[in-house]
This record gives sequence, C-alpha cells and structure tokens, in this order.
Amino acid sequence: MQERTPPSALPHGELRELFRDVFFVTGTVKMPGKPMTFSRNMVVIREGEDLILVNSLRLDDHGLRALEKLGKVRAVLRIAGFHGIDDAFYKQRYGAKVYALKGHIYVEGFDPNAEPYFDADEYIDAASDLPVSGARLYLYKSAKPAEAVLLLLREGGILISGDSLQNWSTPDRYFNLMGRLMMRIMGFIKPYNIGPAWKKFTKPSAADLRGILDLRFENLLPAHGDEVIGDAKTHFRAAIEKAASTAT
Repeated sequence: MQERTPPSALPHGELRELFRDVFFVTGTVKMPGKPMTFSRNMVVIREGEDLILVNSLRLDDHGLRALEKLGKVRAVLRIAGFHGIDDAFYKQRYGAKVYALKGHIYVEGFDPNAEPYFDADEYIDAASDLPVSGARLYLYKSAKPAEAVLLLLREGGILISGDSLQNWSTPDRYFNLMGRLMMRIMGFIKPYNIGPAWKKFTKPSAADLRGILDLRFENLLPAHGDEVIGDAKTHFRAAIEKAASTAT
C-alpha cells in the first residue's frame, strides 16, 4: 500500500489539561473535495514519559513543541472509521506505533469503499491489549467501517468518542461559512448528539447504540464538539435512545 505525504497542519488551539495527564486540543478538518472546514479534537494521554494520541490531529511547530514538553509520542490509537488522516505524520516524525480497529483502514470522506492510503501497525479489538492502561474499548460491532469508544477507568469514567457521540452546541472558530451553513442543515449542530453522517453511513444496530448506556462514564471527550465534564451519560441518554429507535 503506497503512503501519501501527510497533509500540512491546519489552524488549531492550545493543549488543555482537562484531567490529570489527559489533554485536549481542538483544530481544523477540511472536508475532502469540498471548500468546507469544521473542527475536530485530539486527546493526549500521558503515562509516565509516554504519550498516546487518540483521534490524531497534526499540530503546527508551536503545537509540536508544546506536545514534546509533555513527553514522548509512543502510540496513536485510531477508534473512528472516518478518521486517521494524521496518523502517518506521527509515525513518520516520532516513530509512533499506530493502533487501529480490526477490519479498519483509513479512507477519505464518507466512502467505506474508497481507496485506502495508510495502514496501521497493529489491529485491535475489545479483547486486545491496549496502549493505554486502565482502559477498555467498546465496539459498535455492526458499524461498517469499524468504530469504537475508548473508556478510561478514572474520574468516574472518561469516554473518548470518534464520530458516534458529538457535542457541537454551536459552530466554533474552525468552521468556515460553508461549514457553518452545511453542518447546521445536516443536523450536526446540536448538543449531546449522535453523529448524523456516522449513523447514516455506518448503520449501527440498536443494540450497539444502547450498549453505550451500559458503560460507566461521567465525562465525554468527543472528536467533534466540546468536552462534557460531569453527567455525560445522562446528557446523551435521550439522543442514544432516539437513534436506537430508528436504527435499521
């Protein structure tokens, strides 16, 4: 599989420590083939001197210097079927080991049949050893391409999501005008939301969606939207139930 040159860094904010050794940064994604931008988030987990990146986001030189002050980038964990565009950058720059879900390879846009361009070093499932201690994966087994959430067993439960659980109450500064208009029309701009495009294209089952409610978590760090600190499962319950009731 031929790898392409990783894309350049796009505008992003500062790394913020939301919990001890758990950092969060918001940046930009450009929709492939469309003049539309919106925001996405990366979570950085520190274990000793090691850093594990979840939902990788390429940082600019200033951001990379801040990242390097936190520790050494050892691993990248890809949990979202339509994410992964920046995984190759961190592998090439730092020699990070890239983990992804079994049956998943990164593709551009919302087309699971598109030509992939980057393969992971190791493929994992719910039974695999993770590069993060004190954590577990919850898989949407019915979703195609593969998707999961990562649960950190601390602080009452910190759930890290890809495209499934989102929390865009309003467009932020990483949306351009088209992004603001189109994402609102398509139903993305809602607090405590199930990703509408993710649900449409991956077709998760009702059981997989409701399985989220069996997890113990108080906090959510989504790939899209603001962090939810406290009562996260309560906030998302109605959206999960609604999405499950219309699942095919």
